[in-house]
Amino acid sequence: MDGARRRATIHDVAHLAGVSRQTVSRAVNDKGEIDPATKERVLDAARRLDYRPSRFARGLVRKGGVTTGLVVPDLMNPYFPEVAAGVLEAAEQRGWQVVVWDSRTDPGREREALDMLSHQADAVVGYFTDADEVLARHLGGVPLVLLERGPRQTRFGAVGIDVAAGMERGVAHLVAAGHRAIGLLDGDAGAPGPRRVAFERAVRRHGLPVDESWIVLCPEHSVSGGGAGMARLLARRPEVTAVVGFNDLIAVGAVRAARGAGRRVPDDVAVLGFDGLSLGELVEPALSTLHIDKRRLGRLAVEQVARLRAGEEPLSGADAWVVPELVVRASA
Repeated sequence: MDGARRRATIHDVAHLAGVSRQTVSRAVNDKGEIDPATKERVLDAARRLDYRPSRFARGLVRKGGVTTGLVVPDLMNPYFPEVAAGVLEAAEQRGWQVVVWDSRTDPGREREALDMLSHQADAVVGYFTDADEVLARHLGGVPLVLLERGPRQTRFGAVGIDVAAGMERGVAHLVAAGHRAIGLLDGDAGAPGPRRVAFERAVRRHGLPVDESWIVLCPEHSVSGGGAGMARLLARRPEVTAVVGFNDLIAVGAVRAARGAGRRVPDDVAVLGFDGLSLGELVEPALSTLHIDKRRLGRLAVEQVARLRAGEEPLSGADAWVVPELVVRASA
């Protein structure tokens, strides 16, 4: 891969130092039974090759085990633990270990995770914002599977979410219910993300108005962020009768803000989420949503890792995508 660094192995260190792998292991693990001059030669070779032995390979997991790094942007968001549960479940079935890293939606921490995990894990799965060429420079040559980035959108392994198909189902449901003034509480800062692009296309396909005034950005992907966004949308477009939330947390905040403004949900304003979190069943009114099978997303990611490690072609086409399903409850 262009720009990728191959991770130095114990074999490389042994070859450069002119010793056996067992001698390298004794030197880097400070086991003794090795003369000081040989130990220094091995450690010098390790430094020159930037060899950092995995702490997992030093006996913390059973011999022959596979360790996969999982990078998620926000473990406080209930969406991502469900994805992690799918990864853990599939990895456990294969006898693999999983190390979880919370990047806190920080590109710098994402790169730091790759730098670390490329020397401690046999593969990496996760959410990353950088372009392929940047990821390759920090990857160290281990297999990488990107979550929620389609196979045609990256040269690495990937598992995508068919946002367009899900949004079309959601907007069609709202239109069938008689709504002609539909807004979006978006969560993608900067360039329009997949949800906004899909929303605009779906609304236009039904001949409904859509421009900047119908879309409000919610930088905080939270209930409070959704509430603040809904308040701005109602002030800007008081005629709105239906709203799609970037995720379920934002949608729950939208419900609260609408009711706080004296609007009945769904009689005056329908609200549709986009996640399928379990908490959607617990709020009042129960949240209608576009449900993403998050555990399946995680399981497919592990399947992609297994294929890449075996030298096989990764899943592609429909097999590498998760399609959101419309779940109709009380809010829309």
